[in-house]
Amino acid sequence: MEVNGYKIEPHANLTGANLPYANLTGANLSDAQLEKANLTDANLTNANLTNANLRGANLRGANLINANLTRANMEGTMLMGANLEGADLTGAALGSSTMNGANLTQANLTGADLRGANLTGADLRNANLSNADLRGANLTAAIMTGANFSGCDITGATLTQAIMPDGTMYQ
Repeated sequence: MEVNGYKIEPHANLTGANLPYANLTGANLSDAQLEKANLTDANLTNANLTNANLRGANLRGANLINANLTRANMEGTMLMGANLEGADLTGAALGSSTMNGANLTQANLTGADLRGANLTGADLRNANLSNADLRGANLTAAIMTGANFSGCDITGATLTQAIMPDGTMYQ
């Protein structure tokens, strides 16, 4: 598959690629290099991004429904308003990522590294965050009803006005 002159395939080198609004539905970008790529409002529904390097990429408003991001490096990634419903982020590195208002309902974040991530207003309903590292993360006003936080480290996390897994609001 080719999009905007870029070859979309496993192991592709798309460092700094400019792919806003690209339709990458079901694309196989496993092990791809997408560091600092512009994927603003791109459609990555059901895409395979296993082990992909998305460090510093811009995924604002991107659609990543049911995407496979297992072990992806997404440190410092911009995911404001992105839709990651049902996405598999098992073991993903999301440290210092900006995920304000992101939809992570039913996402699998087992063992994910979210240290210092900004999840202000994110929707984490029924997400699996077991054994995730949320040290120093900002979860202000995040909705976490029904989320699994077993074994999760939230040391130093900001939880102001967050809706906790049991439905109560953290003061």
